[in-house]
Amino acid sequence: MTPENLLRRLPSTQKCTFGCPVLDRCLGGGIPCNSITELVAESGCGKTQLCLQLALSAQLPPSLGGLSASSLYIHTEFSFPSRRLHQLSHAFISSHPRIFNNDPCDRIFVHAVYSADQLFDIMPKIESFLENMNTQLPVKLIVIDSIAALFRSEFENTPIELKRRSSLFFKISGKLKSLAKRFGLAVVVTNQVVDLMGHSEGMNGLKVGNLGSLVSSGRRVCPALGLAWANCVNSRLFLSRNEEVVGEENGSVDVSACGGGDFLPRQTRRRLHVVFAPHLPDSSCEFVIRREGVFGVEG
Repeated sequence: MTPENLLRRLPSTQKCTFGCPVLDRCLGGGIPCNSITELVAESGCGKTQLCLQLALSAQLPPSLGGLSASSLYIHTEFSFPSRRLHQLSHAFISSHPRIFNNDPCDRIFVHAVYSADQLFDIMPKIESFLENMNTQLPVKLIVIDSIAALFRSEFENTPIELKRRSSLFFKISGKLKSLAKRFGLAVVVTNQVVDLMGHSEGMNGLKVGNLGSLVSSGRRVCPALGLAWANCVNSRLFLSRNEEVVGEENGSVDVSACGGGDFLPRQTRRRLHVVFAPHLPDSSCEFVIRREGVFGVEG
């Protein structure tokens, strides 16, 4: 059998749509099942917004890119953004009036976790929950928002504590990967960033996947939790945001007329970048956040 024929025979991994063709096209169809995908960004870039939209989109039938599935949403840092979810769900129902007879928010199961040890301890309960789901839509998406909040303040910067932290990294990610493969889940975790100090490129002097370095809000940053955690995820996506002067590219802004740089009209531009993923090439796309949801911008 030739390598070309072998590749054609490999089964394709089911993916969950983001509900936006531009974002899906950038990600080869959406978020893959059977693995862990990480969304890395500073606060205000849209991590939670994308996770909420993904939890709604998972309920769509496979013909529309969904998983015909419910979701388990684990929040760790702030209270669950139920108001924003309901806002998104109203727009979602309007876009798919023939699909939803009930409130899609009822298909998103929410659970709060406050420490890494607690997350590891409830893994057997999550497994039992997945096994005993008797609803019309089984859970096929797990979101942890955010994983960094569980680890960044709980452990001291000592060799013993760092070793214990790394051990928990691998125990939790190993269990998540096992559940993902057993139940065909798409697992999504969000992560924060820290400022990158020094002159070395990438994270701790290493090239960061497809990107030499990560830049957001004019700062060089790197994902929190370091290299040990980077080895625990299958794919990493980076969301960036930058303030740009409106009309700067085409020279339509008269700086002197605006009374100085502090008063120039500005807009926030956001991009999604593929940092590393075994199934994706180097790619990125711009996106915007509106009341109705998160939408990619045609490049």
